[in-house]
Amino acid sequence: MTLTQEATATAAGAAPAATVLHWINGVETAGGTGLTQPIYNPSTGEISGHVALGDAGTVAAAVAAATAAQKAWGRMSLAKRTTILFRMRELMITHDLELGQIISAEHGKTVEDARGEIARGRETMEFVCGINQASKTDFSSDASTGVDVHGLRQPLGVVAGITPFNFPAMVPLWMHPVAIAAGNAFILKPSERDPSASIFIAKLYQEAGLPDGVFNVVHGGKVAVDAILDDDGISAVSFVGSTPIAKYVHGRGTANGKRAQALGGANNHAIVMPDANITFAASQISSGAFGSAGERCMALPVAVVVGAAAEPLIAALTLEAEKLKVGPGNGSDTDMGPVISADARQRVIDFTTEAVDAGARAIVDGRELVVEGFERGYYVGPTILDNVTTDLRAYKDEVFGPLLVVMRVDTYEEAIELVNSSPFGNGAAIFTSSGEVARQFSVDVEAGMVGINVPIPVPVGYFSFGGWKDSLFGDHHAHGPEGYRFYTKAKVVTSRWPHQATAAAASMNFPGNN
Repeated sequence: MTLTQEATATAAGAAPAATVLHWINGVETAGGTGLTQPIYNPSTGEISGHVALGDAGTVAAAVAAATAAQKAWGRMSLAKRTTILFRMRELMITHDLELGQIISAEHGKTVEDARGEIARGRETMEFVCGINQASKTDFSSDASTGVDVHGLRQPLGVVAGITPFNFPAMVPLWMHPVAIAAGNAFILKPSERDPSASIFIAKLYQEAGLPDGVFNVVHGGKVAVDAILDDDGISAVSFVGSTPIAKYVHGRGTANGKRAQALGGANNHAIVMPDANITFAASQISSGAFGSAGERCMALPVAVVVGAAAEPLIAALTLEAEKLKVGPGNGSDTDMGPVISADARQRVIDFTTEAVDAGARAIVDGRELVVEGFERGYYVGPTILDNVTTDLRAYKDEVFGPLLVVMRVDTYEEAIELVNSSPFGNGAAIFTSSGEVARQFSVDVEAGMVGINVPIPVPVGYFSFGGWKDSLFGDHHAHGPEGYRFYTKAKVVTSRWPHQATAAAASMNFPGNN
């Protein structure tokens, strides 16, 4: 999208609503463009506010503030840094409900689902409260006579994160706590579709005592993204989003000399073996497929069912899908909210229609769902397809909606071949009561995150998150120990402290270890 195209997004014909501003050097600012874009409430389809759109000048202002703040922050002791991060953790707990309501209003997911993502994001904050463990390095005494060698890890300086709409709290929390704990200053470019959570987090950081300029937020589309990728003052960029954009971010970022960590799309599969607990598997797969309306990079859109398990699993999945209550995110009895936009809703409908027209069977069909009182909302009901071929978009593409495809195979070997044929390798799961099969699956499957009777195998915050193949571009996974290594650079110090009275003749030979 060009800057001119972004500007036209303002002309939505609605009365002015609250505008979400950038956060630079501890204050909210409109930036220099004067351009805004509407924010929609997916539950109602109505404009709920606007967001300021930044450009290269906005990014440059954030980089200047971050650069100035990082110098002192990077020299601050770990004890002082973690004291602030402990306070931040407590504030996130105190304001958990409020933040969940903010996310629900702009994303559409239920408030409880939003609070769940906050809790998972807070795991990273808890990991960095003990960052002294990850920051420890090696020490060798007397590597040579009187010579000691030890390692250091130091912050990169100013780093940035570009994050998607589907987890406006959790995904940024995979990045900025680790970067900040390591001594960097951070610039966040969240999705312009649900930007308010990031500003709320920025204010909590300030209340926790984080120095102004260490955490900044710049809103915008491609113009702001390109400015982040091109600015020489930014040393590294983290990204989560679709595979095409991940490739773009990684390519442009590395071409400009930055470290780049770009997590792309997914099309996660779950194998269901004949010996699985079918009722349990169906409930777990339903949760993975339809939770958060399927808008998760770790969603479970494909069930690969082996042999005789097919009919019982389909029957159980049908019961699970049909009992789900679809409605507004803030509804007290809502199980599944809307998708993020009208386009996202239409994509699910189109994928389903294409598959049915090609001979697939719609076991549960959510295309015609209308939520009474919320007719303009972006709702589509849980949908389950059988008899889908691998060339259809409903199977091969990242749907990012409440669409579950059931694929039938005869053997485990066929199942693992199907799973591994996907160009994506984010996550995969198996449901079985056999430890032998489960162990073999964990070795055989070509994915970065594996679930054994777990539908969404997102690692806890002190492990690291990331996939294989077209699901990750770069050398490091997110958060946990790998996240700390990504945001720091290594240094090795070789030292000798001779006695002041000692004299030694210089040698022109390459130094050995004697």
